[in-house]
Amino acid sequence: MKSATIAAGAFAAVLGLLSLAAAHRALEQHTGGAVASPAPTPSTAAEAHQAFLYGRISTDDGQVYEGRLRWGGNEEAFWGDYFNGFKDENPWASHVPAERLPTERRRVEFFGFEIARREHPIPLGRPFMGRFGDIARIEARGTPAQRLFFQAGDVRVTLKSGTVFDLDRLSANDFDDGVRVWDAERGVVDLSSRRILAIEFLSAARPGAGPHRLHGTVRTAQGDFTGFVQWRRQECIGTDLLDGRTAGGTPSRLRFDTIRSIARRSPSGLVVTLLDGREILLSGTGDTGEGHRGIYVDDRRYGRVLVSWEAFQRVDFTPGGSGPGYDDFPPGRPLTGSVTTRGGRRLAGRLVYDLDESETTETFDAPSQGVDFTIPFGLVASVVLPGSEPRGSGHARVTLHHGGELQLELAGDLGEGNAGMLIFAEGLPRPEHVPWADVEQVRFDRPPAIHPPLDDLP
Repeated sequence: MKSATIAAGAFAAVLGLLSLAAAHRALEQHTGGAVASPAPTPSTAAEAHQAFLYGRISTDDGQVYEGRLRWGGNEEAFWGDYFNGFKDENPWASHVPAERLPTERRRVEFFGFEIARREHPIPLGRPFMGRFGDIARIEARGTPAQRLFFQAGDVRVTLKSGTVFDLDRLSANDFDDGVRVWDAERGVVDLSSRRILAIEFLSAARPGAGPHRLHGTVRTAQGDFTGFVQWRRQECIGTDLLDGRTAGGTPSRLRFDTIRSIARRSPSGLVVTLLDGREILLSGTGDTGEGHRGIYVDDRRYGRVLVSWEAFQRVDFTPGGSGPGYDDFPPGRPLTGSVTTRGGRRLAGRLVYDLDESETTETFDAPSQGVDFTIPFGLVASVVLPGSEPRGSGHARVTLHHGGELQLELAGDLGEGNAGMLIFAEGLPRPEHVPWADVEQVRFDRPPAIHPPLDDLP
């Protein structure tokens, strides 16, 4: 094919994309981002209980929306829920000599046969997980063309403490799910992430009606977890629906506020007990069997746990109130404490865990028997690692400031991919880096304030 023909085709394709983009933008401007919800009554538009996410959203056409928020339309709704993204740059790595940065051995293959193994640096980008109650502002960065065509650029997250994280827009990112806002003047509006410039989080301006939050006890083979519940990591209020099919194959949609308990019956089925005592067998969807994404429980002892479908046995729903408001989350503080090495050295000062987490509101993440723990560092008192060499099996002992203790698997923040500890000791000109393989114990100072308050924990 001649180059002129190729160029003409490419030009036509670009014109087509521009036309589609212009039409899409015109539609979004006409609808305010896309109004997918039914026309609200004044009471639903003004619903703004302190437990709900609440904020002010600025869009690229100069509009401002304010009110209750829900991510993705029907996902994260409360201050204890997490905003997720990915930090593709690591500013702490500059404090470590290049030759001391962690590496891994990778196979070099030829026609399926291993011919060598080579050392490669371990990527130092890390996931970001932050509770909405710990965040002050989220803003889209990049040019309008980047946001419209490729969704490139960064998503900047500013914590209440003032710490800033730039997240990769092209990686998995909750920002791109869009936001539903209950605006007092415009009603219920779904805003596309392409239109959003900034979200400023605020305390609810009005008390509003209290939400019916899902709360209960999730039972597993290794123990029970009690707190606010997100079924399938998503459904979290009473008006959300449990989808499935009955034993006769009939589609069923049950409001969660009509359900007393849900028990796992088989790998692909559930027994649902309603408040009136009736039992219904359900199966056949991601809500009720294979493909289930697990159940979040905001257990105050641990922050948040994710109970996998394999570990789940049953959940018994109970009243639990409305949950914390935005002002219940104090700003994070730098992590401080000490690191003891396998050789017996003890280094104390400001800490950066895994060349990544440096504040009390950031999270310590590790699994145990099908349950993933996401624990704010402010709750963690110490981490004691097994002494065997090499460190490839066993468990770490994690003690919490309220006295609880967990035996966690050597994965996640306890795994071989951990990039080690940075210690900013007072009086030293530069921080010291301790490789993860040399760490025996980490102790963290008790923070003066955190949510949930340590004095209120069992």
